Amino acid sequence: MGSRITSVETGPGGSRTALGNAAEDRVLAMLQARGWQLLHRHYRSPGRGGGEIDLIMCDPAGVVVFVEVRQRTRPDWGGALASVTRAKQRRIIWAARHYLARRGGDMPFCRFDVVALESDGVKWIQGAFTL
Repeated sequence: MGSRITSVETGPGGSRTALGNAAEDRVLAMLQARGWQLLHRHYRSPGRGGGEIDLIMCDPAGVVVFVEVRQRTRPDWGGALASVTRAKQRRIIWAARHYLARRGGDMPFCRFDVVALESDGVKWIQGAFTL
């Protein structure tokens, strides 16, 4: 799906941000094809130490899923999955709590997924970490 990305930092005609957005576009299309609904993209919590959530989705069962998209073309340093460190998880959780508080209403069922795009394919870890 699309051209192969040749570097983590930059690729053909693109910045790191553009490559990240392309990876998120790919994952978004994959999830929407499975009947998922996009609730928010690039949600940022305010303040120092806040975090960003790449995609906030609602799966067909009504579960709110906070999706972290990671991409690596080389397995150096453990690859894309290994780049979701405990510190990164804490920032995502912080942002998710902020999103849920602002959303109001009843607390929905939710989970945290990581979708890693690596040179050997897509790895989707459902429930990758918890509050």
